[in-house]
Amino acid sequence: MSNAPTHGGYRTGGLWAAAGIAFGAVIVGSGLALFGMLEFDERCAHGLTQGPGPLQRTRDQVFPPATVCEFAGGDVSSIGGHGVLNVLLWASLVVLLVCLFVALLAECFDPPVGNDLVMPMSRTEKVRRTAAAFFVTGSVFVMLYALAGWQLFTGPSSACGAGADWGDNGPKTLDYSFFPPQATCQYTSGMTRNLVPDWMGFLAVASAVPALIAGVGFALAWRRWRTERRASQHDAAPPVPETADR
Repeated sequence: MSNAPTHGGYRTGGLWAAAGIAFGAVIVGSGLALFGMLEFDERCAHGLTQGPGPLQRTRDQVFPPATVCEFAGGDVSSIGGHGVLNVLLWASLVVLLVCLFVALLAECFDPPVGNDLVMPMSRTEKVRRTAAAFFVTGSVFVMLYALAGWQLFTGPSSACGAGADWGDNGPKTLDYSFFPPQATCQYTSGMTRNLVPDWMGFLAVASAVPALIAGVGFALAWRRWRTERRASQHDAAPPVPETADR
């Protein structure tokens, strides 16, 4: 039987399960919303989708994903911007964020054993659990950031013209930044557009927050484990014999 002292860790299994279900709902709902965005702006431009007054412009909404057609008398959006799907996506996102942040913040504390919300856990187990959370959240951040900003890393000043033979009419890359990963493409016609969609840049930046909290939890758990290990090694060290008087 191990002689390692037992400490406590909050029971976060229910929070992770709720976060997983909410995450699945966000993914499925966002997929439906993105499907509803297909050619929605074209339908508005050609009069297939009508609104109050003449069409002024169209824009893409970050979350919930939707294309919004702005008419003179009001806006008309694709399926993600209104109705049941809109409510479902917002509710799922709130549940996901609350459960995720509470679960990650709980790993930063060292609660005493004796509470129904606390389970016995050694320092080594706590380090392993926080390391797993840090690895998962950190991997998600790296993946999203790489998807959003890979073009900037290949050549930030010429990212807009990469991958095509523009000749002397290549677009200029203006106002680029690495965090958030974003750049403005300016074409010879004077038209501009964002190299990275707003929603993708937003996800890349937002995913850094849970990774940071998980990193703090892992650092604290590792520090407590190291402090306890040093104390146990010091207590186990044999006493230094006294030198006989001569």
